[in-house]
Amino acid sequence: MRATGGVVESTRARLSAKAYAHTSAYDRMITSYLSGKFDLSDVTPDGKVRELRYGINPNQKPARLVFGDKGPKIDVLNGAPGYINMMDALNGWQLVRELKASLNLPAAASFKHVSPAGAAVAVPMGDTLKKACFVDDMELSPLATAYARARGADRVSSYGDFRRAERRLRRSHGGAHPPGGVGWSDRPGYDDKALEILKSKRGGKYLVLQIDPAYEPPVAEKRELFGVILKQKRNDIHIDQDALRNRVTRSKEIPSDAARDLIVSLITLKYTQSNSVCFALDGQTIGVGAGQQSRVHCTRLAGGKADVWWLRQHPTVLGLRFAEGVSRAEKNNLIDLFLADEITPFEEELLAKGLLGKPERMGKAGKREWLDKLTGVSLGSDAFFPFRDSIDRAARSGAKYVAQAGGSTRDDLVIEAADEYGMVMVLNGIRLFHH
Repeated sequence: MRATGGVVESTRARLSAKAYAHTSAYDRMITSYLSGKFDLSDVTPDGKVRELRYGINPNQKPARLVFGDKGPKIDVLNGAPGYINMMDALNGWQLVRELKASLNLPAAASFKHVSPAGAAVAVPMGDTLKKACFVDDMELSPLATAYARARGADRVSSYGDFRRAERRLRRSHGGAHPPGGVGWSDRPGYDDKALEILKSKRGGKYLVLQIDPAYEPPVAEKRELFGVILKQKRNDIHIDQDALRNRVTRSKEIPSDAARDLIVSLITLKYTQSNSVCFALDGQTIGVGAGQQSRVHCTRLAGGKADVWWLRQHPTVLGLRFAEGVSRAEKNNLIDLFLADEITPFEEELLAKGLLGKPERMGKAGKREWLDKLTGVSLGSDAFFPFRDSIDRAARSGAKYVAQAGGSTRDDLVIEAADEYGMVMVLNGIRLFHH
């Protein structure tokens, strides 16, 4: 100041920003303290505060949903949302919107604990898959077809899930909603009959939300963790056919159906807790491996789910007869036990009580013979494969088309493994970590 006679404008602006950051941090501390003691929704400047039942766990109270100036308008049409409900809803809404935008087909998703149990677009279902998904007695619209595929991908995990649809629900769609779980659609999201059906579920507590489909989030996003605010640019990368151009294996051809399935898998991974991989076929996920610390464990988990999805369509499984009074959720659990390689004496008793006629369980050889018929599967990964072990495991679940980021020091060995199995592999340079 002595040298120049004053402070330049850029310095004044920087110091002003620091001063206001300091005072606003003090105000936030006071607000945070008082929020823990009192309901401040009536004194919030914009009034956009909604009480949640509790946070991630019941002991985490109070919990609130605070809508910022740039947040979407969300209508709660029925029920009371919880913290995890909203996390599932917001992730599921983005996933399904992107499926629709990239593939121009009705889309749906089933979310559970902030990862998709299943996601799908409207590809017609055959009679066998309809029966495996318990919808063989229904007339399915395109949207209901996407929904049935999404929930049929991993029926055990979808129990109590959050369902997301990308367009207005009519009565025919609402009737396809089984008991339990929660639902979400764009605005205007429900006709009167569909809403009436949904409101009648779970003793009137079925959570029903809708959002403005035109909403676009800001470029920057932030979250607070342990008193630290983390900020980043939102992951707004668009996934379409361009993500499948760099084909590095000897086999290069990707049919249009397989390209669609690779896009389904990659968009699903964008909203799946990392590390993650996703198997997809016929416009839907068939196995999602989420939140694992190693890539091969993701693949084993997802591959195991894909195997169960396919085994559920075996004639023996389709022919199972259940005892009177067995619920749909219990049927899914019994099928899982029936397909398990090893079960306990207690589980043997459960099967005996739940199934009629004492059906002979499928042995490993019989299951392997059926699994060998699963082919043409697409596999996406949210990052590179560091070793060939994931490719070896994926081949056992019918993987033929693979999309991954690439960039490993062992890319050459992974590509070599893909060539051994006659796979087509894409290195797209896109990492899709999500946390």
